Amino acid sequence: MTVLRMMTIDDLPVVVQLNNHAYPAVPITPLAEMAELTRLADVAMVVDDDGDLLGFVLAFHPGSPYDSENYRFFEQRGTDSLYVDRIVIAESARSQGLGAVLYQAVFQAARAEGREEVTCEVNVDPPNPGSMAFHERLGFREVGRQATKGGAVTVALLAAPVTESSD
Repeated sequence: MTVLRMMTIDDLPVVVQLNNHAYPAVPITPLAEMAELTRLADVAMVVDDDGDLLGFVLAFHPGSPYDSENYRFFEQRGTDSLYVDRIVIAESARSQGLGAVLYQAVFQAARAEGREEVTCEVNVDPPNPGSMAFHERLGFREVGRQATKGGAVTVALLAAPVTESSD
């Protein structure tokens, strides 16, 4: 049975594997760094299929001590948003609606907290057209672009309004 649940420390080794397998869509992240990200995250959830983790999401409230170039862009933008740092679905489980399920949980959390929008970024160099199309279907629109990681990556910075129906 597939369920959405809070991430636990026991999930971290598999979360790191999922994350690192999704490179370059998300940065390679060692276990200790993933543990710290998870500790700081305000939303840390996994899709669990009878003990087989199929995906995860990490998101941050405004005012977090999280030190990310993309997070800082949204902080400086000044809107009250729930920032999705990363969302990863196992390659074998893609195109099954699990990304939308994770985003539905993020939008529900943002709505419950009274946030204005959900924000994230998607790589445009190196390109990630599948992710861009997915986010556009969910109502995300580009609000900026920036070079990150010393110019090695360019991202589209995206925002979607939190409404009664956004999920």
